[in-house]
Amino acid sequence: MSAPAVEIKKGRKFDQVLEGARRVFMRDGFEGASVDEIAREAQVSKATLYSYFPDKRLLFSEVARVECNRQAEEALEVIGKGASIEHVLHEAATRIVSFFLSDFGQQVFRICVSESHRFPELGRRFYASGPDLVRERLSKVLRPYVEAGILKIDDMELAANQFGELCKGDLFIRSLCGMCTEPSKKDIERVVNGAVEMFLARYRA
Repeated sequence: MSAPAVEIKKGRKFDQVLEGARRVFMRDGFEGASVDEIAREAQVSKATLYSYFPDKRLLFSEVARVECNRQAEEALEVIGKGASIEHVLHEAATRIVSFFLSDFGQQVFRICVSESHRFPELGRRFYASGPDLVRERLSKVLRPYVEAGILKIDDMELAANQFGELCKGDLFIRSLCGMCTEPSKKDIERVVNGAVEMFLARYRA
């Protein structure tokens, strides 16, 4: 497949292709996923697959976008309204850390870093479905607490970005470098609690 040079085209079997690709990418990773296997899993011809996604990177970026949106929507439903800010931040941090440490989340990051200089559109798509999405959804969650006087945030965009970065702690880079392939629940809770405490120390009214 060549570099993504055209927009994604949708058709009757688009969702079928996307779901088949999601299963293969989740199971085999980006490098291990072949176009032939994706076509078989989606029960479409390679010609149909190529008509929607002329590049495997473009297909992976769309799978990543849909998966990130799904997880973000699920998080908003679970968090709900009226919970304490501590609970909301803890739930958000747990989900963000879990995604950062997942095989899928790390594949997304690695591909973005390794390919975006050659394929700028790919980098933009990954950014929109990752950091940009976290900032937008987290801002939506935090705003009512600012309006209620529980938090004092003058720059919501900066605050949301900071929280996302706090959730990486040292686990994210250690996992990427293969130094922490199976972080314990205690390790994850340490990063989650640290992110919540640091954020509240700065922004609690």
